[in-house]
Amino acid sequence: MDRRKKVLITGAAGFLGSHLCDMFVKKGYEVIAMDNLITGRIENIQHLFPMENFEFWHHDVTKFIHVPGELDYILHFASPASPIDYLKIPIQTLKVGSLGIHNCLGLAKAKNARILIASTSEIYGDPIVHPQNEDYWGNVNPVGPRGVYDEAKRFQEAITMAYHTFHGLETRIVRIFNTYGPRMRLNDGRALPAFIGQALRGEDLTVFGDGSQTRSFCFVDDLMDGIYRLLHSDYEQPINIGNPSEISILDFAKEILDLTGANQKIVFKDLPLNDPKQRQPDITRAKEILGWEPRVKRSDGLKLTYEYFSKLGIEELKETAHYNFDNYILR
Repeated sequence: MDRRKKVLITGAAGFLGSHLCDMFVKKGYEVIAMDNLITGRIENIQHLFPMENFEFWHHDVTKFIHVPGELDYILHFASPASPIDYLKIPIQTLKVGSLGIHNCLGLAKAKNARILIASTSEIYGDPIVHPQNEDYWGNVNPVGPRGVYDEAKRFQEAITMAYHTFHGLETRIVRIFNTYGPRMRLNDGRALPAFIGQALRGEDLTVFGDGSQTRSFCFVDDLMDGIYRLLHSDYEQPINIGNPSEISILDFAKEILDLTGANQKIVFKDLPLNDPKQRQPDITRAKEILGWEPRVKRSDGLKLTYEYFSKLGIEELKETAHYNFDNYILR
C-alpha cells in the first residue's frame, strides 16, 4: 500500500496557512501544521484536530526543526503579514524571513523534499512598472517602516534560489497579491479586512490618502488552487498569483458599504509612508505555465467573506482583530 505524501506547513494557524491545511487534509496528505501563534489563531485549524492525517506542532520556525521519517513537501508560510505587525514585532518579522527560511531549506535538503515559499507582491515595493510582472525588480525602501517585511521576503527569495542553484534543491516561489476570505484578521492594517471590521461594528470606513491608490483582490480559494498547481509544476522561478481586477481603495470602500447596506460615512486619514500607489499582478506566466487564473468574482467572494464574519459573535470578532486600527499611522 502506498504511503500518504507528507507535507509540513509553517504559519499553519494563519489566514492562508489554515486554508492550506484544509486543502491538503482534504486531498489526503499527511499534514504537519506548525505555528508559534504570535499572529496565528488556533481556532483557524481547531476543526482539523480530530482528523487522523493532521497534527499540530506549537513551534517557532526560527528554532531548529526536526521531522522524523520521510517528508515530501514543505510550504513556508510563517510570517507576520500586516503593516501593524511590522510595527509591533519587526525583529520577529525579520527573523522568520531569515532564520526561519534557513531552517526550512535545511530541512528540505536533509529530507530531499520540495519546498514552496510564500513571497509577496510587496517585493515590488511602490512600483514604477504597472502591472507588475515577475521580471520587475521592484522599488523598495529597505529602511522604511515596511522594509522589515519587504526585505525579509526579498531575502527569502534570494536564499531559496541559492539553495536551488547550489544544492539542486527543488524549490517553488509564489508571489502572493492581496488575498481575502474567511479567517482574515480584522483590523490588521490592510484595507479589505479593516473595511469589513468597521462595517460590522457600525463605524465609519477609514481611507488613507485620497483613496486613489489601487489594489487587486484575489479570493482565497483561487489562491489555494494556484499554489497547489505551482507546487506540483516543474517551474522554479517566482510566479505571481493574484487577481488582476484592479480597483481604487475609495471605490472599494464604496463596494463594502453597498454590500453591507449600512449608512456609515467614508473618512480620510494621512497616507502611511511608502504605501504602494498601485498593485496589480501580471498573471501571464501563471496562465501559460500553470493553466491558472482566478475564477471567483469579487462580488461573490466579498459576499462569502462578509457572511463568514457576520456569523461570528462579538467576542470572536475581537479575537480576529488583535490590534487597534487607529494606531496604524506610519509617519
